[in-house]
Amino acid sequence: MEDSVSLGGNIELSGFRDIDPGSMVILKKIVGNFAKKFSDQNEDFQKLHVTMKPLHEREKGEIYEIHGRLMVNGSSFSAEMVDRNLFYCLDKVMKKLESEIE
Repeated sequence: MEDSVSLGGNIELSGFRDIDPGSMVILKKIVGNFAKKFSDQNEDFQKLHVTMKPLHEREKGEIYEIHGRLMVNGSSFSAEMVDRNLFYCLDKVMKKLESEIE
């Protein structure tokens, strides 16, 4: 079963089921802030979908893989990143998407 969370009508998060509630608040804030930027930059902003895939635990902790897909004016933009720091990884994906639509 795919676990998806909708934030508003045009933001969707998938794969974040195992993240603790405190971290989810921060994640939602980061994604929401970037979605607002995307919407402000381009009135044709349609959808933002963020998917997390936790990779196998390593000796030094969890490794996260984040995929972002942004739909603007019928065009799709994608970005992905792998890192041990979940918030850094998410921020980098969002910044890559932001740079693609500028």
